[in-house]
Amino acid sequence: MISRRTFLLLTTATLLKPALSLSTEGTPGLLDHILLGCSDLDAGIAFVEEHTGVRPAFGGVHPGRGTRNAILSLGERRYLEVIAPDPKQESEQSHAPGELAKLKELQTPRLVGWAAHPGNVESFAAKLREAGIASQGPWPGSRARPDGRILKWKSLALADDRDGVLPFFIEWSADSTHPSVDAPAGCHLEGFTVADPDPAGLSKMFGRLGIDVIVDRGERAQLRARIVGPKAGIDLTS
Repeated sequence: MISRRTFLLLTTATLLKPALSLSTEGTPGLLDHILLGCSDLDAGIAFVEEHTGVRPAFGGVHPGRGTRNAILSLGERRYLEVIAPDPKQESEQSHAPGELAKLKELQTPRLVGWAAHPGNVESFAAKLREAGIASQGPWPGSRARPDGRILKWKSLALADDRDGVLPFFIEWSADSTHPSVDAPAGCHLEGFTVADPDPAGLSKMFGRLGIDVIVDRGERAQLRARIVGPKAGIDLTS
């Protein structure tokens, strides 16, 4: 007999063309970053520092999105983004409808999404169209770091992200330093899974996207992550 987790991994792997594998930590190999939403950035930073022992560094603001963030490295080419409303912005672009309002309503920090890096995002968008999977974008994005350097990227969103458990996709500009490189270090992502009332159906969708992720059964769609730092570990959910 094989375990349910092993069965799901093998089932998903048969759908991938080409097949992808989980990282050595058991987390998605294409995971770029996870987003921890909060209504106040300073409170979100303090929350992460209290539980992990590492303080996320202020990253900058997202012009036109109404948000700002802080960054914590989770190892090579992956990081935690603490994201919150920017008090100096009152509006958001049409491609992020409702994001700002949802962040303002949060009573405690919680996961609000995650990003995967599929390579060339324009080519990936074309593959999604060929597969009949509706998406929006790619859109250009940018953020001015506190040191004045500008980070640039392109992002692509699925038309239906299954209540946030499916990722959006990001391609960093070749002249931009990946945020994980110089963000505060000392933490790592020990686990990242997704829960859904229909784990087999969601696993099939992840397979169509070429995403390797463990899907557990749950009462509702949910992201689950465990981050471990020098002080302790913290379990985060959406």
